[in-house]
This record gives sequence, C-alpha cells and structure tokens, in this order.
Amino acid sequence: MSNVTKAAIVTGASRGIGRAIAERLAREGFAVLVNYAGNAASAQETVAAIVQAGGTAVAQQGDVGKAEDVAHLFAAAKEAFGRLDVVVHNAGVMALSPIAKGDLELFDRAIATNLRSTYLIFGQAANALGEGGRIIALSSSVLGVNFPSYGPYIASKAGVEGLVRVLANELRGRQITVNAVAPGPVGTELFFDGKTPEQIERIAKLAPLERLGTPEEIAAVVAFLAGPDGGWVNAQVLRANGGYA
Repeated sequence: MSNVTKAAIVTGASRGIGRAIAERLAREGFAVLVNYAGNAASAQETVAAIVQAGGTAVAQQGDVGKAEDVAHLFAAAKEAFGRLDVVVHNAGVMALSPIAKGDLELFDRAIATNLRSTYLIFGQAANALGEGGRIIALSSSVLGVNFPSYGPYIASKAGVEGLVRVLANELRGRQITVNAVAPGPVGTELFFDGKTPEQIERIAKLAPLERLGTPEEIAAVVAFLAGPDGGWVNAQVLRANGGYA
C-alpha cells in the first residue's frame, strides 16, 4: 500500500469505542490497522465497514499484554502501510472486585491487560514513530469518582495516566505527543451488558448533561488529538465525560 500518506494502529478495535475510533480515523484519511484479541469476525466487520466507506484497513490479531504480540503488531503495520504515524491504545478489560476480597487473579488480569499492555505499546510506539507522531491511550473518568469494587480497574488506569506523562517527557525534542482520553459512561454493548434499565438510567443521570456518551463522541476527541489541531496538546488526560467527574 505504497500510496498511504498516514497510518494508525488502534488496539481493541473490533467493537465499541475502538471500532468507532478506527472508523473515524479512516474517515480522517488514516490507513488503520485494526487490532483484536479474539473476535476475528467483529474485526473483519470493522475492516469491511472502513473499506466500504472508501478507507484502508487491515485486521491483526494480538494479545496486547504479550511483548511478542505487540512487537508483531507494529511490524505488521509497517509491512502493511510502510509507515506509522498514530498509535491509539484502546484495548482493556473492566475488572471489578472489592479490595477486601483479595482477588489477586482478577487484579493481575486488570494490570496485565490494561497497564502492562500500555507499557508495551508505549515502548514500541516510542521506537516506531517519527516527528509529528501521536500516541493516545484510553483511561477512564471513573478515577474521579472512585466507586466501590473498581479498585483493580482504577489502579490499572491510574498507572496508564502516569505513563502518559512520563513518556511525554522522555520524548522531549522529538515532536511526538502523548495523551490519554478518559471517557465517562458510554453506551456500548459492553456497558449495557448485565445492567437493568434502572441502573442504566441512574448512571446516565450522573453527568450534568444527563445522558450517556456515544462511541463516536470519544472517537472525535481521539481524532482531535491525532490531527493537526491537537499538536499543542501534550502530556494531558482529556476527560470526555459530560461533566461526570
């Protein structure tokens, strides 16, 4: 694909917010590598939607918590597109358990999938991107409300925000920005799963705007950071949450 003028990796892009990000970046002119963990069919649906709309995309399986898979992900992007300009790390898991329960297996899974993966993705991105590159991670606005049972998840995402600021400083002088987007409650399939209509309504009312966000609204913030208008934003966490926290 030698005619590619800009290219992006989006992890966890087979559905939900990740898919919306991949589709939005494709509309902005990026060739997109759609990473997925296990749902190949959904990843191919994302690719098909992008191609049908006139964009360029390929799917690539990979466990972002494994160093070898992350290295292969970046190699695949370079092989497919010949370049890499933007890395969006969206993949993650929502792991909930009270701290007193001491569920170390769940805690370790949250850290591996959400924080270790960010460390791996950031390391590869720092080596792969050139001047003008953009690195964008997904955090969460739940850090501002500290709900019970969210300990493992919040610990992992707090670590993500710390890495954002450190990497931005480590890349001093290279004209590469590093930021995070922290969504509030967003109306995705994962969000709705297992919740009653009453629970959904209660959560939607928490923000002053009194509604859930949409995946497309989060994708718009990511596109801003990835585009020319976001070039002076660096080492920041943008809380796209309707005033939720």
